Amino acid sequence: MFSATQSSKSEFLDKARQAREERKGYKERERAATLIQALVRRFLCRCRLQKQIRKEVDDFFQDVGTTKRNALSIFKIARKLLFIFCQDDKMRFEKLCRSILGSMEVENEPKPDILQDNKLVTLYLTMLVTFTDTSNWKIVRGKGEALRPALTRICENIMGHLNQKGFYSILQILLTNGLARSRPSLTKGTLTAIFTLALRPVIAAHFSENLLRSLLIHIMSVPAVVSHINTITPECMTTIQTHDLLRKFILFLSREEQCVDICVCLEGSHTLCLLGNLIHLGFLNEKVLEEEANHFVKDLTDMLAYCQRYVSQKKSNLTHWHPVLGWFSQTVDYGLNESMPLVTKQLQYLWGVPVIRTLFSDVLSKKLEIQEPTPPPQPQATTSQNNLPVKSLFKRAFQKSASVRNILKPVGGRRVDSVEVQKVCSICVLYQTALTTLTQIRLQILTGLTYLDDLLPKLWAFICELGPQGGLKLFTECLNNDTEESKQLLAMLMLFCDCSRHLITILDDIEVYEEQISFKTEELVTISSFLNTFVYKMVWDGILENAKGEKLDLFHSVHGWLMVLYERDCRRRFSPDDNWLRKDLKPSLLFQELEKGKRRAQLLLQYIPHVIPHKNRVLLFRNIVTKEKETLGLVETSSASPHVTHITIRRSRMLEDGYDQLRRLPVNSIKGVIRVKFVNDLGVDEAGIDQDGVFKEFLEEIIKKVFNPALNLFKTTSGNERLYPSPTSYIHENHLQLFEFVGKMLGKAMYEGIVVDVPFASFFLSQVMGHHHSTFYSSIDELPSLDSEFYKNLTSIKRYDGDVSDLGLTLSYDEDVMGQLVCHELIPGGKTMLVTNENKISYIHLMAHFRMHTQIKEQTAAFIRGFRSIINPEWLHMFSTPEVQRLVSGDNAEIDLDDLKKHTVYYGGFHSSHRVIIWLWDILSSDFTAEERAMFLKVSTTLYLCHDTGDTLGSVLRGFFTIRKKEPGGRLPTSSTCFNLLKLPNYSKKSILRDKLRYAISMNTGFELS
Repeated sequence: MFSATQSSKSEFLDKARQAREERKGYKERERAATLIQALVRRFLCRCRLQKQIRKEVDDFFQDVGTTKRNALSIFKIARKLLFIFCQDDKMRFEKLCRSILGSMEVENEPKPDILQDNKLVTLYLTMLVTFTDTSNWKIVRGKGEALRPALTRICENIMGHLNQKGFYSILQILLTNGLARSRPSLTKGTLTAIFTLALRPVIAAHFSENLLRSLLIHIMSVPAVVSHINTITPECMTTIQTHDLLRKFILFLSREEQCVDICVCLEGSHTLCLLGNLIHLGFLNEKVLEEEANHFVKDLTDMLAYCQRYVSQKKSNLTHWHPVLGWFSQTVDYGLNESMPLVTKQLQYLWGVPVIRTLFSDVLSKKLEIQEPTPPPQPQATTSQNNLPVKSLFKRAFQKSASVRNILKPVGGRRVDSVEVQKVCSICVLYQTALTTLTQIRLQILTGLTYLDDLLPKLWAFICELGPQGGLKLFTECLNNDTEESKQLLAMLMLFCDCSRHLITILDDIEVYEEQISFKTEELVTISSFLNTFVYKMVWDGILENAKGEKLDLFHSVHGWLMVLYERDCRRRFSPDDNWLRKDLKPSLLFQELEKGKRRAQLLLQYIPHVIPHKNRVLLFRNIVTKEKETLGLVETSSASPHVTHITIRRSRMLEDGYDQLRRLPVNSIKGVIRVKFVNDLGVDEAGIDQDGVFKEFLEEIIKKVFNPALNLFKTTSGNERLYPSPTSYIHENHLQLFEFVGKMLGKAMYEGIVVDVPFASFFLSQVMGHHHSTFYSSIDELPSLDSEFYKNLTSIKRYDGDVSDLGLTLSYDEDVMGQLVCHELIPGGKTMLVTNENKISYIHLMAHFRMHTQIKEQTAAFIRGFRSIINPEWLHMFSTPEVQRLVSGDNAEIDLDDLKKHTVYYGGFHSSHRVIIWLWDILSSDFTAEERAMFLKVSTTLYLCHDTGDTLGSVLRGFFTIRKKEPGGRLPTSSTCFNLLKLPNYSKKSILRDKLRYAISMNTGFELS
C-alpha cells in the first residue's frame, strides 16, 4: 500500500517538471522567432536604406556632370555615402573625392597615370594633400580668413589621426613600390604629393623627435629616395634645404640611443639605404656638412658599425648575400636589389672629391713647404746640348721652371689631444669602418680616397707631426694602450696604409719613379723605414703573437703596404742598400730562437725576412736543406751510407740520356747522391772519379742545353735576354714532361748549392715563387721584364688623352705563330669588342696577363710541379725574386783572389813562394779579365760564379783549392774538378804560363785533358 502511493507521487512530479520544461522551451522559441524576425526586418530595412542612399548618390553624381553642386549638398551626400560605405562603393567614393576637389577648386592636381591603380592613388593623395593644408581652400579666402585657425586645427587633427593609423607605413610602401626598381613608376606629381604629406606632420609638430623618428624610419630609409626627389621633383629638395632637414637629422642621430633605436628598427639593408640618403643630402648641402662635420661623421660611423656587426667573412647556412655588404647574417630584402646600384651611387658621394675636400679640410689646407730646386751645374764646354735625348731636355726644362717640395719626414710637435687631431682621427675611423663594412665596394672606396693627389702626402705630413718626436714613437706606444684615443690614431695609420698601398699598386713605374705621383721617391724611403720599424716592433716585441681583431687588421694593413714597397723596390730600386735591414737584430740570436721554436722568430721569418742580411738567409736555407737530408737519410753517417744512384751518360746525347734515366726516379732518389759516368763520342768511358764534380758538370751541361732558346723550350726576353717558357714549346711531343724534368733539375741544383748560369725573366720567377697569387700582384708591373717596348706601348694607351676607340684596338691579341697570324681573344668575343676609354685599363691588364700567364700557363705549371717536388716553396718565402735569381745563378761579384790564396794548398814541389805560383797569381790579378778569372775558376772547380752566401770563396769549395806540380813543362794545365785540383806544369816563362792557361780555359773540354 505504502509503495504504490510513493510511486504515483514520483510520476506526478516528473510530469510537472516536463510540463515546466515544455513551457520554457516554447517561450524561448517564441523569443528566438521574435529576434530573428527583428534581425531580418532590420537587415531588409538596411538593404532598402542602402539601396535608397546608393540610388540617391548615383542620381547625385549623375547630375554633377550637368550642374555644379554647392559644398553643402556635397557634404550631405558625403555623410550618407560614408554612413553605408563598403568595398562595393569604391567607384562612388572616387566620384565623391572628385566632386569635393572640384567644389574646392583645387589647383595643381597631380596628373593621373593610365593605370587605374595609379589613378586612384593619385586621387587619394590629392585628397590628403588638400585636407592637410588650408592654403588652397576657397572658404578661407577673403571674408573666411577668420576661419583659418580653426580649419588649420582640423587639418592637424586629420594628420594626427592619420599618424595613429600607420600613415607613414603606407607612404613607405607607396614609395618603395614606386621607386625601388630600375625605372621609377611614380610621376613628379605623385612623388611631390607623397613627400609633401610626409613632411607636413613634422612641420606642424615643429619637428618633434617622434615625428622625425618616423620620417627617418619610413621615408628616409626608402632606397635612393633623395636621388629620385633630386631628379624628379627638385622643388621638394628646395623644401628640404629651406627647413634645414639635414641638420635636424644629423643632430637627432648624434644621440647614441636614438641612432641605435633607428638602426634596430631598420635592420641592415634599410640602414644602408638611410645611410645613402643622408650622404646624398650631405653632398647636396655642403654648408651644413661643413658646419656639422663632427656630428655627421659620428652618425655615419655609428650606422656603419651597426651594419658591420652582421657582415660575415664567409658563406654559411646563417648568411645571405648582399650586393654591397657581402655575406650578411641578417635576412636580405631581395626586393631592394634592383635599387642597389642607385644606393651604391649615393654611397660613392662619401668618397667623392667634394665630400673628401670638406671633411679633410684641416689636412688639405696644410701647405707642403716648397723649396726652390738647386740649379743644375753648367754643362762643360765640350758637352753638346744637341746630344741629349729629347726626354732628358724636357725633364731638365721642367726642373728649372718648377718648384720642388721638401721631403716629408717625422718632425713631431702636434698635440694628439687637440681638436684638429681628434677630428681627423674620427674621419679616418669613418672611412676605415666603411672599408670593413662595405666589403663589395672596398676597391671603389680606396680609389676614391686616392683620387686627390695631395691627400695622402698631406695625411703623411700630418702623421709626421703627431706627438713630441713625430709619428713612429707615438704609434708604437699606442700599440700597448687600449684607450679610445689610441684606437683612433691607429685607425688613421691603418687608413693611410690601405690607401697608399692601393695607390702604389695601381700606379705604373713611370708614374712612381718619373712622374712621382703623390709621393716623392725620397718620401717612399722614409715611409718604408717607418713601416719596417713598426712591423718589426709588432713582431719582435710579441704584440703580433697575441693580436686579435683590430690590432691584427692593423698589422696586415701596415705589413701589406710595407711589402708592396719592398717588392717595388726589388723590381726597381729607390732605396739605399741597407734600408730594409735591422741593425739591432743579431742573426745569431734569431737563429738560436728559431732552433728553440720561439714564436716571434718564426713570425719574423714569415712576415719580414728582409730585415735579416741576405747572406744569413742563404745560410738558413742551406741549414734547412741539410736538416731535410739528414731526415731522409741522404747524409753519410758512422752507421749508414746513403743510397747512391749511378747513371751513364753519352756526351753526344746528354739531354736524352739524362731525361730517360732521371725522370722516372723517385723524388727522394733525385734529392740523394747521383754519380755520373760519361761516355765519349768513341764509346769509351771518360777518366775521372765522380766526387760531385762530374755530376756538377753534367747538371750544368744539361741545364745549359735545355735552356738554350734554339731548343724552343725557353725563349729570351727582348732587350736583357732573360729566359721564360716558350709559348710554342708544344712542337715537342712531350714538352710538358720536359718542363717538369727541367724544374726538377733546377731544383736539384739549388738543393745541392750548385749555381748555374740561367738568367730568368723576373715575371717567370715570380710565378715560380707563387707571388702571382698575392692580392696585390699586378701583371702590368711585371710586364717590363718580358718586353719593355710592349710595356711602354700599353701604358701609352693608358695616358692617351683622346678617344681610344679611334685607335681601332679590340680585346684580342694577334700573334705570328710560325708564319701564321693567330688571333687570341682576351675575353670571350673579344675580337669584336672595341677598346674604349671605359675599358682601356681592363684591356691593359688583360693583355699583360695573357702575355705572361695565359700563353704559358701549362708550361709554367709543369715546371713549377717539378721544381717544387725538390724545393719546398715555403723555403723560398724568405727571398725576393732577385734574391732567388742569385740563389740560382750566384753573384756576379768579383772573385776574391786573396781569399782563394788563403785556402790554397800546394804540393808536388810547389809552394807559395815558387816562381810559377807567383806568376799564376799575378796573371790572374793583372792580365786576366773578370770573365777569364771566372772561366779559370770553372775549369778548376766547376764554380762558374761566386755563391751568394756571403761566405768566403774558399769555404764554398768544400775544403781547399789544390795546386800540384806536374811534368813535363810543355803540356797544358789540367784539372780534377771533383777534388778542386789544378795540375800545373812547371813552366819556364810567365808568358808561356799565361798562354797555356788561356788556351786551356777556352777549350773547356772537361776531364778529357786530365
